[in-house]
Amino acid sequence: MEELTGKNIIGFRDSSEGTQTFQAFNPSNLEIIEDQFYQATESEVNEALLLASKAFQEYKIKVGLKKPNFWKPFPKKLWLLNQKLHQRACLETGLPEARIKGEIGRTTGQLNLFASLIREGSWCEATIDKGNPTREPLPKPDLRKMLVPIGAVVVFAASNFPLAFSVAGGDTASALAAGNPVVVKAHDSHPGTSEIVARAIQKAIQKTNMPEGTFSLIHGRSYEAGKKLVLHPATKAVGFTGSFAGGKALFDLANSRKEPIPFFAEMGSINPVFILNRAINNRGNSVAQQLAGSITLGVGQFCTKPGLVVIENNENTNEFLNGLAESLSTIGEGTMLNEGISSVYSKKTSSIKDLGVELMVEQSEQPRLKGRPVLAKIQANDFLKNPKLHEEIFGPFALVILCENPTEIQDVAERLEGQLTGAIIAEENELSDNKELVSALQEKVGRLIFNGMPTGVEVCHAMQHGGPFPASTDGRFTSVGTSAIKRFARPVAFQNWPEELLPDELKSSNPLNIMRLQENSWTRKALE
Repeated sequence: MEELTGKNIIGFRDSSEGTQTFQAFNPSNLEIIEDQFYQATESEVNEALLLASKAFQEYKIKVGLKKPNFWKPFPKKLWLLNQKLHQRACLETGLPEARIKGEIGRTTGQLNLFASLIREGSWCEATIDKGNPTREPLPKPDLRKMLVPIGAVVVFAASNFPLAFSVAGGDTASALAAGNPVVVKAHDSHPGTSEIVARAIQKAIQKTNMPEGTFSLIHGRSYEAGKKLVLHPATKAVGFTGSFAGGKALFDLANSRKEPIPFFAEMGSINPVFILNRAINNRGNSVAQQLAGSITLGVGQFCTKPGLVVIENNENTNEFLNGLAESLSTIGEGTMLNEGISSVYSKKTSSIKDLGVELMVEQSEQPRLKGRPVLAKIQANDFLKNPKLHEEIFGPFALVILCENPTEIQDVAERLEGQLTGAIIAEENELSDNKELVSALQEKVGRLIFNGMPTGVEVCHAMQHGGPFPASTDGRFTSVGTSAIKRFARPVAFQNWPEELLPDELKSSNPLNIMRLQENSWTRKALE
């Protein structure tokens, strides 16, 4: 078992040019972990991205030619590291073993899903409109279009998922699958976990003879490290998972460049849950228990945590709210991921009373890095007057909006900002009476849920994990599922090209046997 080096991984070599180091912190026992990690210098960032830019031309061809072989070592090596990985990840995050083991499975499953996607090949959206040189009054050109990789991609790892949204997470997997080299900025909360995973990727790249620079790992605690990565001229796109403040600052940088680049950020959400009257009347206790479990899952440190509960006042409302408060009170405290998250949660929940809410479950003085559930409520008209109440509180907090009638429920839905998810808890026969609510939420969210909680994001072809701003910077795309690959590709059309010089995906014979849109029909058949 290799020892951690704490060094940056630049292509195939380890690098520790800088003098500034940092250490990880164990949130469970409040102790600093002894390993030192080197913050990347400007020259190391430059080398990583120049290597990535150089590797791009070779990698984008090789990953196509070696589709069946290239991805096999990735998930296998991660799975073999299971014990070492989960020990280090638990140490750095305070997350329970079961959660980390589940993340290892999710991460390897995600890699296998992308392996299957690129092996099959149809993701490139090959489209062919056959030419007609005899068309009058003008000849029709032969046009063939497909998605191609975009170039070196920078990925910012998330704090709350040390594996699934980190070094080998969805951003990295989708960028590599599209044919792009990747430079990952490791999250400083779990640098050791990041190094272990990065070694597995590095070895897989070497084993399959991919070019040096296909992957690099950069350490850094400061905003400056991220700034250098985004502004580097070799960077062609960025994937980010984190806070709104951090994501928006980097997004603005990406757009301030001489050559602006796509910046795909998932920045959090309050994920409103609208609970209609018949659901409260018929199964209020059950809904309250489910909601409490979702609010506190992972100590509320999920971007899909339901942070807003919208209900109409009726004869069963108090019973429902008391049941929700009781369920939250019995769950108790949990370990938060790091000092920053814990501090912000404590500050925001302590000061929320000043915004006019009534606390139903309060956070008494808590031990360091422990988060306890907090439940507050407020009238709809007061909520609508105060934009600060629309902001995410990351942790086991939820705000209940009490509406006096369906019109107020509709007003709340229409005044929300963009969200990752929205949920409606109702009886089926209630939906026909609430079509306007469904329509309003459809405009605000990326995933609209019926009779379910938003926590839990399935990795599959149909998943949409992204929403209108400020939930993400581009709600047309997802960061989870196979469609995430489209963030890191762009369309190129080939006009009147000789058959032998076309990419295989666009040749008339369809040698890859992929699904293509030919003359307005989807088919795997060769073009006649």
